[in-house]
Amino acid sequence: MKLILFDVDGTIIDSQNIIVASLESAFASVGLAAPSRTEALSIVGLSLPHAFVPLVGPDGPVAELTAAFKSAFAGFRANAAIASPFFEGAQELIGSLGGRDDVMLGIATGKSRRGVNHIFEKYGWWDLFATVQTADDAASKPHPEMILRAMAETGVGQYDLVMIGDTTYDMEMAANAGVNSIGVAWGYHGVDALAARGAGAIVSSYAELGKVLDGFIARGDILRENA
Repeated sequence: MKLILFDVDGTIIDSQNIIVASLESAFASVGLAAPSRTEALSIVGLSLPHAFVPLVGPDGPVAELTAAFKSAFAGFRANAAIASPFFEGAQELIGSLGGRDDVMLGIATGKSRRGVNHIFEKYGWWDLFATVQTADDAASKPHPEMILRAMAETGVGQYDLVMIGDTTYDMEMAANAGVNSIGVAWGYHGVDALAARGAGAIVSSYAELGKVLDGFIARGDILRENA
């Protein structure tokens, strides 16, 4: 049995618009200039409030920004003009994998449990994932706790698990846990950065991801030609 762990933001859904808008609102609420879009997306993947430390420093208004971001994000979620669509092919591949009897699916995300539950409720994904690790449950990436908890909950060993994500934090978390990793090229961190952090493979589409996962499920290895 294999366990396939997915990151959410930047991997399954393209949430950059709502993240950037929420950051801009949060910074405005404390009277600070908002970070650039590139700076804003660079911290996606870290759990709140860890994400604000690189932007304002450990002595900055981290608690205030965290609270303001959460409030703004909840408000923007209901705004149809700021959508968080699935990346092309995401729903189809995840649905297909969820129907197999030789794999289990999981989530490992810097989102809150509330944020994940919103996605599950909207798309009927409650029974699709065997384990869900969020910012409310474990230490922030790149600490390996999310993966270690997922292994403990499912009984799957490190060599039968692969972490899929778009950020260096995902790749570093996988390395820290001693598990396989796949970086996705359509997310918020660059391909070179993913490779430098030990991605076992880097894919440019969900179709390509499906092929790499077929190999992992059948043989237990990850192609390293792009690492």
